Amino acid sequence: MKIRLTLLISFIILNIAILAQNPPIKYPETKKTDQVDSYFGTQIPDPYQWLETTDPAVLNPWVEAQNKVTEEYLSAIPYRDKIKNYLTKLWNYERYSSPFKVGDYYVFSKNDGLQEQSVYYIQKGLDATPEVLIDPNKLSSDGSVSLAGLYFSNDNNYFSYGISKGGSDWNEFFVVDLESKIPTEDHIVWSKFSGNAWYKDGFFYGRYDEPKPGEELKATNEFKKLYYHKVCSPQSDDILILEDKDHPKYGFGAGVSDDQKYLIISVSEGSSSNNLIYYKDLENNSEIIKLIDKFTGDYSVIDNKDDKFYVETNDGAPNNKIVLIDLKNPSKENWKTIIPETKEVIKSVSRLNNKLIVTYLKDAYSQVKVFDDNGKFLYNIELPAIGNVSGFSGKNEDTETFYTFTSFNFPPTIYKYSVIDNKSELFRKTNLPFDTDNFEVKQVFYPSKDGTKIPMFLVYKKGLVLDGNNPTLLYAYGGFNIAMQPSFSVARLALLNSGVVYAMANLRGGSEYGEDWHKAGMLEKKQNVFDDFISAAEFLIKEKYTNPQKLAIQGGSNGGLLVGAVINQRPDLFKVAFPAVGVMDMLRFHKFTIGWAWVTEYGSSDTKEQFDYLIKYSPLHNIKKGVDYPAVLITTADHDDRVFPAHSFKYAAELQNNASDKNPKLIRIETKVGHGAGTSTSKSIELNADIFSFLFYNLGVTPVLD
Repeated sequence: MKIRLTLLISFIILNIAILAQNPPIKYPETKKTDQVDSYFGTQIPDPYQWLETTDPAVLNPWVEAQNKVTEEYLSAIPYRDKIKNYLTKLWNYERYSSPFKVGDYYVFSKNDGLQEQSVYYIQKGLDATPEVLIDPNKLSSDGSVSLAGLYFSNDNNYFSYGISKGGSDWNEFFVVDLESKIPTEDHIVWSKFSGNAWYKDGFFYGRYDEPKPGEELKATNEFKKLYYHKVCSPQSDDILILEDKDHPKYGFGAGVSDDQKYLIISVSEGSSSNNLIYYKDLENNSEIIKLIDKFTGDYSVIDNKDDKFYVETNDGAPNNKIVLIDLKNPSKENWKTIIPETKEVIKSVSRLNNKLIVTYLKDAYSQVKVFDDNGKFLYNIELPAIGNVSGFSGKNEDTETFYTFTSFNFPPTIYKYSVIDNKSELFRKTNLPFDTDNFEVKQVFYPSKDGTKIPMFLVYKKGLVLDGNNPTLLYAYGGFNIAMQPSFSVARLALLNSGVVYAMANLRGGSEYGEDWHKAGMLEKKQNVFDDFISAAEFLIKEKYTNPQKLAIQGGSNGGLLVGAVINQRPDLFKVAFPAVGVMDMLRFHKFTIGWAWVTEYGSSDTKEQFDYLIKYSPLHNIKKGVDYPAVLITTADHDDRVFPAHSFKYAAELQNNASDKNPKLIRIETKVGHGAGTSTSKSIELNADIFSFLFYNLGVTPVLD
């Protein structure tokens, strides 16, 4: 009895000490309303729906109060500034993109290290001195304006470029005379999810109608239109090429064949991998012709050979195949299979020098094979390790191209590839001021709840001891037919150097094993994705990589939804959680910006059957009172018009109102930043410094910063 009493006293003293060190956080008070929405007879309270406003007078006080509490918490972490300084040191190295040809010139981007945005250069031949083509750092004083595309006219007289302000998906386009580098007066606005497809002295592009004032970052994006813009003319004179008033959700993506003969239009409805293909014979100024007029698969035109199209598709081939479609006999029974489906998934295809360069996914890493125009296998392109390859851009007339190879411990390395000789030579190596050979990469496979085998990459410092006590960060995405592949992150070195195990799981919902893998994690099967993630955590614990008190999880966008869902379902399994720019309200996501496009992936609360499964996992609606949820740092940004930030706002308010006080529940709201693309270097460093500080502090780890 005396021993038990002594232990009890010791326990009380220990908890008093912990509370003294980490007093309960006083969260800002968030107003609650009596808003209730009815879904097929089910009443769903939505007390924080007012946070969906874009009125600064209403929203800004709440945002400022939340950021103040978060900043106070983070600034008290003793090594936060040291982490930021360490990351700044790591980030300070030259970074290049693969070059691409523009006539006799080569174009590439370069960042000297700490430039807010990468600068684009042009040079004549590979040995000439590069000249600045466009420097996005001069477009704003704080790096908040980023480049959102670079496009060259077929005669190389002009180039156009897109910009994004504050990370928004809204793009503006400008035109520059390539020889003189003098901008024209061209200015395109209200374009979104569109490039520029040059034809003669103008280009095709997609745009939406101008939204109402104040609704720019919130209003639903529907009724997209395809236009042709002629250089040195006002946008008001642009020619309408295509619209569909009967299908408000149709989106149009345009491309022009290298021989300038065809306008090729991809028509999509939502984020589904199914699309239609239309084309227009530009030489004869024909009407738009529907080549693929039913949503039976995903179709991508690779190139044309006279009046025949090389098309990559998953129609009847979940892992993709390449077919040749004769425009004179376009019916499906006349399609010729050039490269059939295999157990490995086709990720991308380029046509150069009458050869098809095909990148495959094998267990989520890249393999590259080369075929002739008739589909005869010629040879493999040997890669330096297990990793991810990108590039091989160019026109069919090109005999050389470039590609970039990277992996978790392999910084991006650029190779020049001779299509004729099948020879790769090192073109540019990333010179880092630190050694990545100290880290090991391993791929494992684990069973999910239903027995499905799931691949996962593990990265850690050599000499790791499997004692079940290693701090671990588990990352995943699991959706929208997107594969998670090996990639290099300079910021991640700060974690690895401090003994953190980095794990990346390849969940269902992605494209790692083709369309069947994607479908196994969408709509009513979305729970498979959460089960896969939970099983990854259980595997890491079972195999003694870590334990629940040392395990953190992270995901962004659809991955933010993932993190929110699994900490609701298994709060005991994780110590720290980072849901970034997440889709947290599964009942109202389709009401904002481009959210309606995700209905093909998730379903919609407007349909009874789909409401029934959405409500079961919606992160916002499954938070329970008094539960010891992990320490949560939610991150979002004010210019995110992809996943409207109100998702994170409402989720944070609900979590703060209901969760126990055991662990912090904070939200970090960035300004002049969007969904992630184009984020400046300084803001990226600050964000990572805050995330890592929160992670180390709540896992009880002292970072190694040397």
